[in-house]
Amino acid sequence: MARWRPLPDALPREARHLVEQLRALKDRTELSLAELARRTAYSKSSWQRYLSGAKQPPRGAVQALCRVAGAEQARLLALWDLADQAWPHGGPAGQAAQTSAAAAPPGAEYRRWRAAALVSFVVIAVLLAGLLLWVLPVGSG
Repeated sequence: MARWRPLPDALPREARHLVEQLRALKDRTELSLAELARRTAYSKSSWQRYLSGAKQPPRGAVQALCRVAGAEQARLLALWDLADQAWPHGGPAGQAAQTSAAAAPPGAEYRRWRAAALVSFVVIAVLLAGLLLWVLPVGSG
């Protein structure tokens, strides 16, 4: 079981309760932050920020932790809804971003990165082929 640092004093009660519950759930999994990151679409540093209370976890991160831990999501998502209203950096714009992040399935961030890398590779290959055709004579006829 991890020894957690105290949560920031400025953290509202609802947010504090959510983070405490997330910490308990993470401890129950007995996973390191690195292993938790490997099993979810959220990095180790993101989990550090969420579990320290430094940053509000996205709704999708709460869902991912519940899935990894085999826990019921309904109660923690209800806590997330309460914390979202009170979180210091929340608000309508933040809530819209959280909602869109929650809509993405697990691993979607990696798939988007992989698709972008593939498109970049194809563009570079086409540019190189064009450059080679321009520089090298196609054939003398």
